[in-house]
Amino acid sequence: MDEPHVKRKHAILSKYPQIQELYGTDTLTIHVILASTAAQMFMAYLFGQVLVNWNWTMVLCSYFIGGSLTSLYGCIIHELCHNLAHPSPFVNRILALVVNTGMPVPLAASFRRYHLIHHAYLGVEGRDPDLPMEWEYCLVKGNWALKLVWMFCYGGLYVVRALVNFKPLSFWEIINWIYCLAVDFLVVYFWGWRALGYLALSMWLGYGLHPGAAHFIQEHFTFDDGQETYSYYGSLNKFFINIGYHNEHHDFMQVPWTRLPQIKAIAPEFYENMASHNSWLWMQINFIFSTHFGPQSRVKRTYADHTKARKTLNTKSL
Repeated sequence: MDEPHVKRKHAILSKYPQIQELYGTDTLTIHVILASTAAQMFMAYLFGQVLVNWNWTMVLCSYFIGGSLTSLYGCIIHELCHNLAHPSPFVNRILALVVNTGMPVPLAASFRRYHLIHHAYLGVEGRDPDLPMEWEYCLVKGNWALKLVWMFCYGGLYVVRALVNFKPLSFWEIINWIYCLAVDFLVVYFWGWRALGYLALSMWLGYGLHPGAAHFIQEHFTFDDGQETYSYYGSLNKFFINIGYHNEHHDFMQVPWTRLPQIKAIAPEFYENMASHNSWLWMQINFIFSTHFGPQSRVKRTYADHTKARKTLNTKSL
């Protein structure tokens, strides 16, 4: 039940210390933020003011365009959680607000808070907010129809899990709420409720049964006994800023998305023998229709085991 990433990081750095040269930031992320936010807000304007009777077109665009952009926003916010777009943590927080412009729900600040806890307590029952809740295990199990509904609602489940692990709102979460409510008001005032509906539908679909949301399942649901984290090396990494390189990310959180593939290239023997995914679509189909997989397919450990493993590692490091 030992968490693998800290141990592997130590092993890799002892053999390839040059990986530390990959640490830092990449301002290319800022250009991705500005372009993708402008694109989504243009689409909101288009359906709010121009294509006012194109209902099915709006639904389709909410899935294929808006859903893809919303999934991309999640990947960008993930990057900003680790301050990888700019050396200043303050600038990363402001950029996260900009990304949240295209989503009507204040997500960025809360995701940062709970995601960093996920890194600190990976798989620890009662502490890792990424773990499905007990009722999810009991209700869904391996039933394919229930898994379809569960995955369709996955974005909403993140909110429910956060409420279960609720902590008083931080300063930045309050700022995030104020910012989002102001943006929502301006969208409705200038472009109408239909524009806000497009943004909301894009967010729901983009975090549900969408290829861009497949990484939620790919990252830590066990497809191979004993392996806790999985990477995806398919072509969609090019659009979703290498979010698939998840083992590499957990091992080296200080490396921005543009340099994550270099970790595997420098230390291939540490990654090539691990199970990974090359198709998000096939992975989703396999997960849904195999009775072996479900919300219960996660490695869990107690806080005592987690603490013991960290103490043992720190002692060996000395």
